[in-house]
Amino acid sequence: MNYAKYHVLGNDYIVLPSSIWSEENVMRHTATICHRHYGVGSDGVLFGPLPSKKCEFAVRILNPDGSEAEKSGNGLSIFSRFLFDQNMVGQKSFQLETAGGTVLSTVDINGNVALEIGQVSFRSDKIPVDGAVREVINEKLQNFTFCAATVGNPHCVVLCDQISPQLAMEYGPIVENDPRFPNRTNVQFMKIINRNNIRIEIWERGAGYTLASGTSSTAAAAVAYKLGLCEAEITVTVPGGKVQVSLDKDFVATLKLPTTKICSGIIDSESLQRKTL
Repeated sequence: MNYAKYHVLGNDYIVLPSSIWSEENVMRHTATICHRHYGVGSDGVLFGPLPSKKCEFAVRILNPDGSEAEKSGNGLSIFSRFLFDQNMVGQKSFQLETAGGTVLSTVDINGNVALEIGQVSFRSDKIPVDGAVREVINEKLQNFTFCAATVGNPHCVVLCDQISPQLAMEYGPIVENDPRFPNRTNVQFMKIINRNNIRIEIWERGAGYTLASGTSSTAAAAVAYKLGLCEAEITVTVPGGKVQVSLDKDFVATLKLPTTKICSGIIDSESLQRKTL
């Protein structure tokens, strides 16, 4: 059963082509396939291309715990590159349908991807965040000040003077599962560097500590811009490298993401069968 594996700044996904895999098999075996010891190992699975009534292609994005993500910037960049490598698209822009809305994608001759990822909203009823309908700006959680946002999937951006992987790993799961987020949330711990640069550490819903995330970079950049701490063109430094985020006056975001193919191969059916001695 064939697969392809790519990464964006260390955030890796496995593409399971819909021409080979059934939806039932993908849903049943995602957790095993993503496992670093019992499977191929990845931060998620991309299943497609699937038919769409409003876009050229649709794709399902699955987390390592088997849950489904509404949208993933890195995942969509990888899926776009996969389509390009399979000669299913060229250098002309095309649309992808996700559970979190449509995305406009363009792949250049070097295989790098630009994504118009969508409009960022801070409204509690869209993210969602419990409580009265409001823009979730500078609220309190634990000992932190946070802002919440959605770009088709939920994010909680925590403002910090200092950040570290340890901070994300300690507090990320607490924030992810806080009851005020009914669908759980992705978490970014953000430090402002200057008017055009921020750094973030990422705890991804359903995946854990993550080296890079396109939508996390978008949400953090949008919060920095919303608070007046940064301009509209922002370089987001993540543990795996740098992501370029551009925002217009309506908070529609565009990402530029370096996308790298790792390998392709065959997953043996034996690995999908649990064995005990």
